[in-house]
Amino acid sequence: MITASVTEIKHADQVVTIENPQTGPEELPYDVLVVALGSVSRLLPIPGLAEQGISLKTVGEAIYLRNHVLAKMDAAANTSDEELRKRLLTFTFVGGGFAGAEALAELEDMARYATRYYESISPEDMRWVLVEAAGRVMPEVSEKMGVYVVKALEERGIQVYLNTFLKSVENGHAVLSDGTEFDTDTLVWNAGVKANPVLKNSDLPLDERGRIKATSHLQVEGLPNVWAAGDCSAVPDLSKADTDPNATCAPSAQHAVRQANQLGKNLLASLRGKSTKEYRHAYAGSVAGLGLYKGVADVYGFKAKGFVAWFMHRTYHVSRMPTFNRKMRIVIDWTLAFLFKREAVSMGQIQNPKADFERAAAS
Repeated sequence: MITASVTEIKHADQVVTIENPQTGPEELPYDVLVVALGSVSRLLPIPGLAEQGISLKTVGEAIYLRNHVLAKMDAAANTSDEELRKRLLTFTFVGGGFAGAEALAELEDMARYATRYYESISPEDMRWVLVEAAGRVMPEVSEKMGVYVVKALEERGIQVYLNTFLKSVENGHAVLSDGTEFDTDTLVWNAGVKANPVLKNSDLPLDERGRIKATSHLQVEGLPNVWAAGDCSAVPDLSKADTDPNATCAPSAQHAVRQANQLGKNLLASLRGKSTKEYRHAYAGSVAGLGLYKGVADVYGFKAKGFVAWFMHRTYHVSRMPTFNRKMRIVIDWTLAFLFKREAVSMGQIQNPKADFERAAAS
């Protein structure tokens, strides 16, 4: 196994170029290629977005964002400047899909709990804003459940702007398309993803969205020894074949995990000269967490809210964790968290762990 970044794919030569952190660029020949490069955030040409925005696609970004929110609360508790205080305690999320809505709800719930440790900050002092360009949030669930999510968020004091988009956020001054303006020190961007741009440096067939054209058997079109799965691939969605023959699977973890399983079986079958099977999924429904003991679920027509939905959400995610060891560690950790108080301590030092050492060296 080699840990490195892929920079180019030349299928005509059956060579992958990698950037090895230890030895530099290398070329690796292959007989069979599996492409699962995933996706990256889809940024728009919005003034200030690249400088002010925070993405939320990795565990590292999630840890950073949690520490960032708590650090802003620390800063707000230590200033007497009311305008600065409002800016520090304004948290803006752009994109109302699963990632955006869940992240906002979970962080707001955590921050609300954390206010008990600040004498000068109450939940009402914080401003949480969700901006969504479409007319509803969480399109993955039914429209009725999407309406419930908005109502649940608004009941918690969260401002939800539908049919609205971010026009600019230069120097932390957010301007929305409906004319609303406010200052914010936190802008979380969850407005869509795009296929990994490395694919542009390849001679593999791509669709108009930059994804690899794949068959329902997860083979790249016209290339029997190249396979693809996950967000970087355009795999036909056979569950929608009757209504939309051109539909492709959405870029979600659910599809990626299932496709990986089927791809592994098909690859072995192909190497052994056996027939492969199509990737076909049955839509079971969706679950989403909206904070501690809060959630929404729509599974096999069964709709739930609150604690029941939250429990279904946790159960589903534990079930998808690999290995029994990891499942048990998560269950034990969640059980202890259920019995004791929540952790609301910032570990902001991990963002720059050498800062103290460098100051000591400089002195």
